Amino acid sequence: MQAALTRYRVMSYVVGVMLLLLVLVAMPLKYLADQSGPSAIIGPLHGFLFVVYLWAAFDLSMKNKWAPLYTLGVLVAGTIPFASFIVERKVSRRVSERMAATSAA
Repeated sequence: MQAALTRYRVMSYVVGVMLLLLVLVAMPLKYLADQSGPSAIIGPLHGFLFVVYLWAAFDLSMKNKWAPLYTLGVLVAGTIPFASFIVERKVSRRVSERMAATSAA
């Protein structure tokens, strides 16, 4: 379960940073400065990495037997700027506590 948590945490940060780059840099350049180059690179890259994030989050949810609504919330967090960072902390705490309780038992 630790490996699944690590994959999720890495992808959460990567997707969060890519989404911020897309929203705060690439899109303003595209629409305000008529430079579509950065969004043509960052957009598809973010899309691919988001799919990897979905896989990592879903894998972690299956291993932890999360409720479908909780899983959906974690998956959607990757689409909202800054949300992936906040949700990652909550998920990491929840999974770490579960692992500690499991190992203590």
